[in-house]
Parts: sequence; structure tokens; C-alpha cells
Amino acid sequence: MRPRDLKLPDERHPEKAHRPDNAQPKKPKWIRVRAPGGAGYQDTHKVIREHGLATVCEEAGCPNVGECWAHGHATMMIMGEICTRGCTFCNVATGKPQALDVFEPGRVADAVQKLGLNHVVITSVDRDDLEDGGAEHFAQTIRAVRHRAPETTIEVLTPDFLKCPASALETVVAAKPDVFNHNLETVPGLYPEVRPGARYFHSLRLLQRVKEIDPAMFTKSGIMVGLGEERQAVLQVMDDLRAADVDFLTIGQYLQPTPKHHAVAEFVTPEDFAAYEKAAYGKGFLMVSATPLTRSSYHAGDDFARLRAAREARLAGV
Repeated sequence: MRPRDLKLPDERHPEKAHRPDNAQPKKPKWIRVRAPGGAGYQDTHKVIREHGLATVCEEAGCPNVGECWAHGHATMMIMGEICTRGCTFCNVATGKPQALDVFEPGRVADAVQKLGLNHVVITSVDRDDLEDGGAEHFAQTIRAVRHRAPETTIEVLTPDFLKCPASALETVVAAKPDVFNHNLETVPGLYPEVRPGARYFHSLRLLQRVKEIDPAMFTKSGIMVGLGEERQAVLQVMDDLRAADVDFLTIGQYLQPTPKHHAVAEFVTPEDFAAYEKAAYGKGFLMVSATPLTRSSYHAGDDFARLRAAREARLAGV
């Protein structure tokens, strides 16, 4: 059997097999990164494999995996490697997931301790097959990390819990992650094509409810650009997120994983990213990361420290 990273697109994404091929344009110089490697990268890879864990770094084909793993930073992806959704931008496999692994929270916690992480990001596939969408599994993982690595700050990047009772979100928030992240991914007009299994205003409301449940919890969301969105639509998403009291916004360039995925409409320039960042700060976000290579968990630990400092400064009236 071929390793999962060598699977053909039609094998990994059978739900996309009927889609016509989209050309994959050459990346501009500001997108290119070094191939992963080096001692730090290999050490992180070893810890992940020894603990039988999945990472979104690998599953989503993140361009920053070499840099992050070289510094011992990996984003843990819990609840399996198979998602119940079929978003056209995403490189995670779609299909029928396996049962939850009850020992996974403990393995995640052990890996976090072994890697010596100051900050960890825990994400997951969508699990529409579960009554609570995997909320209790998230909570168990948070508690396990707190027990094993009490000094580590925890950021969760959750699904939308679209088909779940309200108690699902409450379960995750009650476990007290330091940051609650849920990505809107794109502007609402592109949802039918890019994120067909999700609902824009449901995701927005999810973020708003986190603040209602725990006003002190940091909230975070992100979008991709280069999918065909208009600038004004991106600015409207910023306004929507601020109305939901979201603290931290990430904006990054969409990169097409295979010809069967959504086409790249454009490569947004670094200057345009800088303009988005300026606009977002002007709208009141505590923290903004807007660069071509920005991803939800890229430099998340450093950004969390700045996020906390920004809140303290704002509360102090500085």
C-alpha cells in the first residue's frame, strides 16, 4: 500500500473525481518555501509517528511544515484522518471515519510534553457522524494536555458543530482552551462552491456564542484569499467578525492541492495583504496576521503572546 501522501488525487478524494481538472498556476516568488528537512524536522516527525498521531500540517499539505517542524511545532489533528465533509479547497480525505480512539487524548498530551511546546494548536476533521460532533473528545484532549503539560497554552481549531445540540459548543468552551478558533474560510458568496457542507452565518454565530458563554476567552477566525472573492466582501467579513467580538483574524493565500480542487483565481500580492492587515486593525481586531503564507496555526504561540499583551494594553487604555 502506498503511504497516504503518495496517494493519487482520485484515491484520496473520491468525491472530487467527477470534477474537471483545474490548472495549477506557477507560484510567485513570494509563495515558494524550502523543502522540509533537517534534524529538528526529523525529531518532530519521529515524535508524531511514535505517538500514532495525525497532523493538519501533513494532511492539509501546509507550505510551512518545514519551518514549523524544524522548531518542534506541530498542529495536532484529532478524531482521525477522514472528514465527513467534502470542501473543494481542502486536502484532507473525505469518507466514512472510524470510531474515536479513546486513548488519543493521552497520546496527544504525551507528545505535547515530549515536544516541550509552550503553545499547542489542536484541530480535527469534521465528524458529522457523531451526535456531539466530537466535542467531548476535544474536551478530553484539552484536559489531558492540561494534566500532562500544565504550562502549555492551548488553542483549539474546531469544526462548526452544525448538526449538533448547543451543548456541544458548551462542552468545548467549558474545558477552557486559551483560544477558541473556528475558520470562516471564505466570503459568504463562495460558500456553495468552496464550503458546501457549511453555513456562513452558523459559523459566525458559533464564534459569537463562545464570547457569550465565556467573555474572557480569546476567539479567532481565518479566511483564505485568491479563491475569486472581491475585496469588499473580505472587508464585510471583517465587519461581521468584529460584530461577533472576534479578537484575532488570519488571512492567507489559498493554494490548490491537486487539479481536482478549487482553482486559484489569483495570487494576492504582499502589498494587498498588508492593506488587508491595516484595514483589519482599523476595524478593532486585537491581533491580525495577513500574509501569503499565513495559516491558522502558523506562529500561533508567538501570536498568542502578542494577543494577550494587546488585550492588556487595551484594558489599560494604552
